[in-house]
Amino acid sequence: MRELTLHELIWQLVAAIPPGRVATYGQIARQAGYPRHARYVGQTLKNLPADTGLPWHRVINARGEPSFPKQSPAYRLQRERLEAEGVVFLNGRISLERFGAF
Repeated sequence: MRELTLHELIWQLVAAIPPGRVATYGQIARQAGYPRHARYVGQTLKNLPADTGLPWHRVINARGEPSFPKQSPAYRLQRERLEAEGVVFLNGRISLERFGAF
């Protein structure tokens, strides 16, 4: 049996985040065994196909915010998807204590 690539491991970890929960790029990197690879996680998610079924919207930055510029369509889409799952934003941030997956 072959070992998973880091990309595949990241995809599996993101797929495992339940609806209504979030994880940070750094948490995904730590769970994958690469604690200093948060940016790599971001690049991996950035390169997903547009029609992906992976719940990329459940991954946020360490400040509890989407990493997209606030006025961008991607920010609005991520926020809409999270709010539809019951995630609450307070002053533009998500409580990792309340909504964190890990």
